[in-house]
Amino acid sequence: MSQASSVAPVVGRDAELARLSGVLERARAGEARAVLLAGDAGVGKTRVLDEAGKRAAEAGMTVVTGHCVDLGDVGLPYLPFTEVLGVLAADPRFSDALAARPVVERLLGAGTDSARDVDGRLRLFEQMASLLADVADAAPLLLVLEDLHWADQSSRDLLRFLLGRGVLGRRLAVFASYRADDLHRRHPLRPLLAELVRLPAVERLELRPLADPDVSRLVRALERRPLPEATVRRIVERAEGNAFYAEELLAATDTGSGGVPSGLADVLLIRFEQLSDTAQQVLRTAAVAGRRVEHDLLREAVGLPEAELESALREAVGRQLLVAGDDDTYSFRHALAREAVYADLLPGERARLHGAFARLLAGRGRPGSAAERAHHYRESHDLAEALAASLEAADHAQRVGAPAEEQRHLETALDLWPAVPPEARPAGAAVGRVPLTLRASAAAAHAGELHRAVSLTRSALAELGQDADSELAARVRYTLAGNLLSVDSLTAAFAYSSEALAMIPQDPPSRTWVWAAATHVMAARYVGENDTALKVARRAVEVAERLHVTDAQADLLISLAGFDPGGRRGAPGRERLLAARDLAARSGNAAVELRALFNLAMGCYENGDLAQCLPWLTEGLDRARRAGLLSSPYPLEMRYLRLVVLQVLGRWDECVRAAAADAEVLPAAGGYTVGPALQVALARGDLSAADRAHALLQGPFDWMATLVAGIVLTDAAALRRDPEEAVRWARSTVAALTDEAGTRPDAAVRLAALALAAVSDAAAEARLTGDAAGERRWVATATELVELARDIAGHGEDAAPQGPEGQAWLARAEAEWLRAASGPDPAAWSRAVAAFGYGDVYERTRCRLRHAEALVAAGRREEAVAQAREVRQSADRLGAVPLREQVDALVRRGRLSHAPEAGDRAGALTAREQDVLRLLARGRSNRQIGEELFISGKTASVHVSNILAKLGASSRGEAVAVAYREGLITPEPSSPG
Repeated sequence: MSQASSVAPVVGRDAELARLSGVLERARAGEARAVLLAGDAGVGKTRVLDEAGKRAAEAGMTVVTGHCVDLGDVGLPYLPFTEVLGVLAADPRFSDALAARPVVERLLGAGTDSARDVDGRLRLFEQMASLLADVADAAPLLLVLEDLHWADQSSRDLLRFLLGRGVLGRRLAVFASYRADDLHRRHPLRPLLAELVRLPAVERLELRPLADPDVSRLVRALERRPLPEATVRRIVERAEGNAFYAEELLAATDTGSGGVPSGLADVLLIRFEQLSDTAQQVLRTAAVAGRRVEHDLLREAVGLPEAELESALREAVGRQLLVAGDDDTYSFRHALAREAVYADLLPGERARLHGAFARLLAGRGRPGSAAERAHHYRESHDLAEALAASLEAADHAQRVGAPAEEQRHLETALDLWPAVPPEARPAGAAVGRVPLTLRASAAAAHAGELHRAVSLTRSALAELGQDADSELAARVRYTLAGNLLSVDSLTAAFAYSSEALAMIPQDPPSRTWVWAAATHVMAARYVGENDTALKVARRAVEVAERLHVTDAQADLLISLAGFDPGGRRGAPGRERLLAARDLAARSGNAAVELRALFNLAMGCYENGDLAQCLPWLTEGLDRARRAGLLSSPYPLEMRYLRLVVLQVLGRWDECVRAAAADAEVLPAAGGYTVGPALQVALARGDLSAADRAHALLQGPFDWMATLVAGIVLTDAAALRRDPEEAVRWARSTVAALTDEAGTRPDAAVRLAALALAAVSDAAAEARLTGDAAGERRWVATATELVELARDIAGHGEDAAPQGPEGQAWLARAEAEWLRAASGPDPAAWSRAVAAFGYGDVYERTRCRLRHAEALVAAGRREEAVAQAREVRQSADRLGAVPLREQVDALVRRGRLSHAPEAGDRAGALTAREQDVLRLLARGRSNRQIGEELFISGKTASVHVSNILAKLGASSRGEAVAVAYREGLITPEPSSPG
């Protein structure tokens, strides 16, 4: 079973908690306030109230809570207030106050005679109000009432009295929660709420469903193990912002059940079972239709007179199970409620209703309804009609550029194919199961489901008979080879492409031979058979041009660009890629056009021309969007490269936003594209980024996911000063990414440099402590790593020296090696700073920090001050808190005086830091600063650290003194005593 935590953390509720904290602060100042907290069941009201209560208690308030309980029609009078009184009675501070109010005290013994007549109720209400006033006089009071939707009439009346005129003007806050989805039209709480929100001291706060990124954070916080992205995404999708649903779905991840967890289903069906029989019948029928159903379609399916149907619908809407749309439709309020109702149907009832919907939809002839008809026919066991509708739905999905849907419908058709007799199959489907399987594999590849594409093509190969047409047999093999290349199974890809090419004669020339050759060229290059690749490519491009197979011609030109001087980075290669892009565009082959655009972008990136890289990426992603191919391999790599460029340029907030937007639509195979955002998180001090990177390694081997995870995990280990772990990740990642031909990845230079940072730290520490054996060991490791970096940077994957990025990482590796071998070298670090000047803001800043350290060690203090100032400014702009802490530590350790002059200090502080400084001068704590400025206490702490550094102060008091002395703030006038 899942090891989820029993206590859910509070996520995504910063704004709501800030608002409640503001109410608490006003209450402590003597301004009585009440908040009515509304939200659906499970959305997180109790957790928010618990957190608010915790903050109130930390601020010195008395916190008492009363719970309303669902006791049906016979509720216990004053139940939540009786619980509150019990808490107060247990506190010795309030025993005298209770003893002085006998009417109130009798509630503790369940004696309610005094509350039955009007005079007795009034005395009870007045004594309760005065008791709370006395408690609030002793210490500010927070009264929490949970689940008001279950409150009895007496409790509602008492609450009306207290908020209307009983406790205002005291140091008191009242937080009361209720379920918004329980308030049907005639619910007795509705009139009270309408009355209370008109009071000046009462406000309503709605707790809306959590945003998807917050649900994702919640799920990861609850689960100790790294979770695959696909699992998290599925939970987020189904929970629809409800924290309780997310917890239940997470707890059921190891049960193997794809439906609604049984405990959750019971909760969801409670409200359904309170409906009339007719309303239940309507909801069951609507559940078969799906999440949303049109009124007239539901009317025909359920077979009820209009008046009865409308009455049942009004009941379901009033009970918050259905939501009426503006377009004469009804939707289930939550998808899981629909799933629970659907699962409760009897098998025969379910099949009958599906059949009814299928026939009704077929009779309407509505465009785009094939997918719905296919689903209903399949569930009603009419397999021949389901096959026909599935093929029609696949054709429609292909026309509108929806490859994932096309794949799904084609796979459904393939499942149905053997169950439908040949004579019952649709006309036009006689092309056979193998071409249909090939088409499904292409759709899977376009949808980013690369391993599924391989599996489908293998299935097509297994379906081929001995007498299969040679062209079809070759198509299956070169398609399989192309799909194997996309999942980095290179040797197998080369074997199948060789078979495909051998099956088709070169003369007479044919389109099939050209495409077999184009695939073979790519496979040969990947396994190091460059002579074969070049020979076949030159011959094939001539044939393609003669046959006017322009998309294959374009594909071959892209491959040939790799053989030009400088590859895609050089001018000849770029010219070929531009020609290929134009040919592919004219042919209408979007997949080949995307390959050309990706290589153009990569050529710019490898040249260090980041400004020119982004336009190619923009063009490529726009083309992919128009073609419906955003989840296919090259657009996925373009998404990744776009985030890389944003991260390298220091546009970190853009990078994080783009990654979050991408994550909502990416297939499982595209999880690696978030890598640059994980690097940003790590650089900003979020070490949980390493856990998220580790999750990318779950499932089948993926080259890009392994690369991304390796970079993040190596850097995270280095930041933790764990050289053993850093070296382990660097070595294992390089080994995993080395292909069958023995070619090591270009990224090995970066991995070596990242690991060297931790190794050189360890060597320096060993030298400092006189550990000669340890020093020799770490110097040997450092030498091994720098030699790897030198070799790869000089002979990259295309056998040519790497471009500016690779050379910059090599310069950093060389500087780290010198630091390990003999101590910090200012000249080496100066070269590293200059090398990253092509555009990598963060890495250049990290090298500046090392340069400053080397300058301090060399006694060149003035130069060190200048470098440290650059590091500080860059770290502030990026929000790189750990880097800022490192430079501040260097300043203290090296006694570098690099605070700005008095006249510059005001300008050095941001507007937010000036706000924080004024509150510092008033003696506020970090938490209090956060509450007043509606930011978290952690963020306030970061601002305080920045202020101390900018003012050259070692404490909060010193910072305030400096600020007064230099006129950055002025003393506030004292209030009259």
